[in-house]
Amino acid sequence: MGQPSSEASNAIVYLTYGAFLILGTGIAWRMRKQSKSDFLSSNGTQSAFPLALNFIASALGAGILFSYPELATIAGVQGVVVYALASACPMLIFGALGPIIRRKCPEGFVLTEWTRQRYGTITMLYLSFLTLVTLFLYMVAELSALGQVVSTLTGLDSLPVIIVECVITTIYTSLGGFKISFLTDIIQGGMVVGLIIVATITVGVKTDIKRELIDSSHLLDSSLLGWQLLYILPVAVLTNDFFLSSFWLRTFSSKSDKDLMLGVSMAMVVILCILVLVGCTGLIAAWSGAWPSDGSQPGSLAFFLLLGQLPTWVIGVVLVMVVSLSCAAFDSLQSAMVSSASNDLFRNRLSIWYIRAMVVVMMVPVVVVALRASSILQIYLISDLLSAATIPVLCLGLSDRAYWWRGFEVVVGGLGGILTVFIFGAVYYGNAYDGGQLLLIKNGLYAKDWSTFGAFVAAPAGGFLWGFGALGLRLSFQYVKAKIRHERFDALDRPSSHLRASRTRQSRTQTYSDSGVPQQVVVSTSKAGKFF
Repeated sequence: MGQPSSEASNAIVYLTYGAFLILGTGIAWRMRKQSKSDFLSSNGTQSAFPLALNFIASALGAGILFSYPELATIAGVQGVVVYALASACPMLIFGALGPIIRRKCPEGFVLTEWTRQRYGTITMLYLSFLTLVTLFLYMVAELSALGQVVSTLTGLDSLPVIIVECVITTIYTSLGGFKISFLTDIIQGGMVVGLIIVATITVGVKTDIKRELIDSSHLLDSSLLGWQLLYILPVAVLTNDFFLSSFWLRTFSSKSDKDLMLGVSMAMVVILCILVLVGCTGLIAAWSGAWPSDGSQPGSLAFFLLLGQLPTWVIGVVLVMVVSLSCAAFDSLQSAMVSSASNDLFRNRLSIWYIRAMVVVMMVPVVVVALRASSILQIYLISDLLSAATIPVLCLGLSDRAYWWRGFEVVVGGLGGILTVFIFGAVYYGNAYDGGQLLLIKNGLYAKDWSTFGAFVAAPAGGFLWGFGALGLRLSFQYVKAKIRHERFDALDRPSSHLRASRTRQSRTQTYSDSGVPQQVVVSTSKAGKFF
């Protein structure tokens, strides 16, 4: 393999880190007098192009160099296209639902704040727990992927690289908060796009495709897994994006609805192109003979085996790209976790210094778990299963016609969806142990049976079944309670304007006009909604 020397590898990796440290701390120093609200969010300040670069940087990470080429070696062209579309197109959901949620919750900056106002504190804490767990798992996956990429490309020990990234991103994120993450993501997102173009051209020019391997690989054929992924991936990725506060922070930061839609649309197109290009390296590796089709090498290494046939300087370019990808994704997750925890658990009453300390403290368990994590894809899948059970029943409350839907139904539905996956697994495999293993997606995404597909059907379907069952139970209880107390049964009454007025407070906040001009107006802000 055309592997650079350890000296050259160290120089490339740590000089790139040094550049981001100088950039981040320099910006943070200029913004050192910002308020706590500016530290946590940046509502109504960003135009379309910076938003697009931020969504690009936040959506990508070092893990794409393993997962997308691996799927290409298993499900071929069909798998690459489905995976790329399923990962990129959900960006549009923020352009569609973002304006709705911002109008319902103009002073918020994360989804959990709308959840509190719509469903109450208990449901908000439930969603917050799942959100923080998801952010934690994504941070673990990102560091694990970074370590594996660096070790594979250079032979360096991954531990120092992981620790240095944590230190550098923690320094500038704890100093500047969300705004620093946003500004550095603009630069890192632009760098990644440029480096992807360079790497793509190089692969296209330097790689020789062997035509006889194209037919023998059968990667142009459709497959059962490819058809299953048409359902699994959109459900998994779309629902899981709701848990990522890094996306919601950027959604609320847009100047206007038009900027938001333009930003996510541009990001969707670029992300789709990047993921298709990265996925196609698995196909090229198979068709050039770099990845042996006999299975002697795992498909997750297809990208790196392909690099072994290219000039050494290409690996240097890829290293810079990997560090940029990882820093951009990781600092976005850091700022999102801090903003979510501050808003959900402490109602933004903590001092900014305590918030900064949170950034430092949470790094320790992330690094420890990342060093022990081996399957990056499995980490994502566990989080995807949780979101597939919870998000559909949560989003029912976005409709004003579902005014009768309460937090009790959301929590019971979400937990019931997970229980349904266990029941399905126990029935499918014939024993409870394997049913429990299905909750961890032990067989992975590429199982050669219907277990994973069934799990992602059972989660949302079970969520709705349990949710409506909870609705019936709640209404029955409230009906009996009203009869015993000789009161009118009003659980299905549509909220009237005078009742809503009695449950609101007047606050001054910023609206988002279509012209892009923020306006200070007096709006009604809902108190915590009803759980039961």
